[in-house]
Amino acid sequence: MTRSLTVGLSILFAAAASAQTVERSPWTVRDHLPIGEFVIQAHRGAGDLAEENTVEAFKLGWSLNCIPEADVRATRDGVIVAFHDDNFARVVLGASPELAKKGVADLTFAELQKLDVGAWKGDEFKGRRVGALREVFDLMARDRSRRLYMDVKQVDPDQLAREIREADVASQTILASTKYPMIREWKALVPESKTLLWMGGTEEALAKRFEELRRADFEGVDQLQIHTNLTMPADRIDRDAKDPFKESDAFLIARGEELRKRGIVYQTLPWNGAAPGVYAKLLDLGFMSFATDHPKITWRAVRSYYEAE
Repeated sequence: MTRSLTVGLSILFAAAASAQTVERSPWTVRDHLPIGEFVIQAHRGAGDLAEENTVEAFKLGWSLNCIPEADVRATRDGVIVAFHDDNFARVVLGASPELAKKGVADLTFAELQKLDVGAWKGDEFKGRRVGALREVFDLMARDRSRRLYMDVKQVDPDQLAREIREADVASQTILASTKYPMIREWKALVPESKTLLWMGGTEEALAKRFEELRRADFEGVDQLQIHTNLTMPADRIDRDAKDPFKESDAFLIARGEELRKRGIVYQTLPWNGAAPGVYAKLLDLGFMSFATDHPKITWRAVRSYYEAE
């Protein structure tokens, strides 16, 4: 082999190795936050472990050391409840065609209470009912360690704020929304409450949203969640994977650096990504918190990461 060919191959191999260099954030939560303060948001109550948005699901979420998330709507007679969908087609097993088209806003609270919203999930959840959010607030008032994310779907913010103040749980609540004006409005209504702005989409779309937030100096935002999207099966992702999400490693690292400078908690919900390697990779990218449908898997991965050297 000639010297020139050898040198050429060496340069080629070096370039290939460089191209595969994995980026990691110089900042990791393990070095800055005790695991006892790490926040895992349990999607819709307790994630995939229970029927969603019921008092029983929230209790389970708390028992797993998570902060449950409630989707907030109001009934026809103005009772604020936790319910995700626009209609009953998915979570009311055997709903008539007429009922399946209706939603929370079409029923009174008494009518809503007659619906079984657990049987669709399995026999062990039969008989579960939609509860008033006041009941959840009462449980929080009895135990100050309990907190709650509230994802606003269809509710009067003034009424929600009033009920939170009456229950004396303002500092235990976190309002979540994709709408930045809603975040700012809520902060003005309940300054003691925290906020979470969540967003998804292409990297280009996310960059535009960040530019809008910069113009407002991120006013009112306490936490920010990015939905990360896998580009490969979750079980194939590990800490050495390069750009395994649609959002590039460099982009995600940079967003974390920017948010931490502003004191904003950097959270992610990895879609279809409940695997240890996925969480380890995201923690290496500088994320500080997770939202999940699989809290037990997520907590195991976080504890493993903290225990690693």
